[in-house]
Amino acid sequence: MKRLFKYFAKLILFFLSSSILVVIVYKFIPPPFTPIMILRVFEGWFEGENIGIRKRWVSYEEISVNLFRAVVSAEDARFMNHNGFDWDAIEAAKRYNESRKGKRLRGASTISMQTAKNAFLWHGRNYVRKALEAYFTVLIELIWGKKRILEVYVNIIEFGKGIYGVQAASEYFFHKDAKDLTRREAALLAAVLPNPRRWSPNAPTPYIEKRVEFIQGRMNSVVIPK
Repeated sequence: MKRLFKYFAKLILFFLSSSILVVIVYKFIPPPFTPIMILRVFEGWFEGENIGIRKRWVSYEEISVNLFRAVVSAEDARFMNHNGFDWDAIEAAKRYNESRKGKRLRGASTISMQTAKNAFLWHGRNYVRKALEAYFTVLIELIWGKKRILEVYVNIIEFGKGIYGVQAASEYFFHKDAKDLTRREAALLAAVLPNPRRWSPNAPTPYIEKRVEFIQGRMNSVVIPK
């Protein structure tokens, strides 16, 4: 038992040290790929699709402010005011889900939590992954700060099958660079984020159009990093 305890202690120490090191490295260097990108490729193979990975990193300054305002409006309006976890939204989602058991659940993930998940983990709802998500959320809030979190988020988030990051999405859907996105184009990209494999920015459904209208109505009031 003593030997087993030492083994697990070393394993935990290795995980903590290596994860902190990776987070520090990603503060300065763009993540070359993410676990979700790789998983999507394998999913495509099993489904008979050659999806690939379309992405191109661009710096914070090379991205339209419209895009930042749109994603914060759509995904996490209090992004600048929390430490990675929006406890009010979490409590509201808990009450909502408890009152509607068996129906579609409402999430309360912040942009920080989504960035942690997309940069380091995989999709899923089990307790292990959620605990790791919380752990990496704390790390990136402490080490990266809000501006870097938002920069990484918009560069790795999935916008469609095999399309990752705002530059690849801007080129694919609107044939332009991310720095040239209009308010509506930015809102369209943000509107599909809950399910980018189902919805498309260049073929918006009535539901997506309603989300676009909501997002654009919020864009001037949200605060983003400078």
